[in-house]
This record gives sequence, C-alpha cells and structure tokens, in this order.
Amino acid sequence: MKIITYKNDLPDNFGTPESIAIDSETMGLNPFRDRLCVVQLSTGDGVGHLVKFDNVKPLHAPNLCKLLSNEKVLKIFHFGRFDIAMIKQHLGITCRPVYCTKIASKLIRTYTNKHSLRELCSLYAKVDLSKQEQTSDWGTETLTESQGIYAANDVLYLHKIKKEMDLLLKRENRQEIAQQLFNFLPTVAELDLLRHEVGDIFAHN
Repeated sequence: MKIITYKNDLPDNFGTPESIAIDSETMGLNPFRDRLCVVQLSTGDGVGHLVKFDNVKPLHAPNLCKLLSNEKVLKIFHFGRFDIAMIKQHLGITCRPVYCTKIASKLIRTYTNKHSLRELCSLYAKVDLSKQEQTSDWGTETLTESQGIYAANDVLYLHKIKKEMDLLLKRENRQEIAQQLFNFLPTVAELDLLRHEVGDIFAHN
C-alpha cells in the first residue's frame, strides 16, 4: 500500500482518470454542523491519495473540485449519499456521474442484509478491514499513520468491488435499474441538504 497525503488540495499534475474511488472523513454526520476533514481517492492502482483540509472556511480546493465535478470521470463510492452531500455542502460541487457499491450490493445481494464495506472487501477483495479509526478525531492537524491507513483502505478496493458487482448485476439483468439509482443519488443528497425525508417522498401519505 502506498499513501500520499496532500494539504488542502490535489497537485496540479494529478491527472484525469476514467474513474476514481472516493470517500471522506468528517467531524460527524451532520453536514451543516460538522466539517469535512479528509477526502481520500484512488484510481484503482493501489495508491491512496488523501487530501487533508485545514480548519478554514470556505475550503478552497480548485484541483479537487475540478476532478470531482468532471462529468467524464466516474466517481465510485460506498454509501455515496453521505459523501456526495458532504462534498456538496463544503466544496460547493455536485459529483456526477456516480456509482455506489452499497446500492449495487443491496440491489443484487438480496439474500443477505450484510452490505458494509468491510463485508464486501472480505468477500470480493479478500481483505479484512480494520474499523478501529472510524470514530477517531479527524480534525487533528496531522493524521496518524493508523488514520492514514484506515482512510486509504476505504477507497483502495472499490474498483475491485465495482467490477464484481457489475458481473452480478449483468448476470441478474439489473444493470439498467442500478444505473437509474446511481443517476438519482446526487438528487437524494440534495434532498438531504434540504433536510427533506426522502424516504417518505414516494409514500401515499
């Protein structure tokens, strides 16, 4: 595993991959209260790229924003709903197009209720992820080695998992509905930022 950490933005020469795995670390789960501390990325080559933000407002990361708003780059998430909303709230951009491995798993692996990243990594990447740093303090000025490894692990295997999910979606003829769900995901994140209970929006009452 190789980890590269940047301060506040990606370098000018980062490049434009066809797809990129993305996750984020925050001070909590409330996008209005809690700040965005880290955005981690991987192009699927075994390298984790970590952008560590200072505690400033507004965040200024033009290279990162250019990449994440590029509609020619597929953004791969696990539970993208949260990360897309946090990125929208703190960086002011909408990630599109997107792919969510958790949605794919829920759509295709209907024989189980186990859809965590740790579960999918164990099944499809043969890696046992440690979640020890999940609730650590991501607002510190410098990440610990353990935090860096944890953050990188959350993106290093998403390309592999996506490949396996795609095979299952094709096998069960659920590719089209999966794509429709992925297309709708940024809208769900927007509704979250409007504090709208999206779970009730299609209900009769």
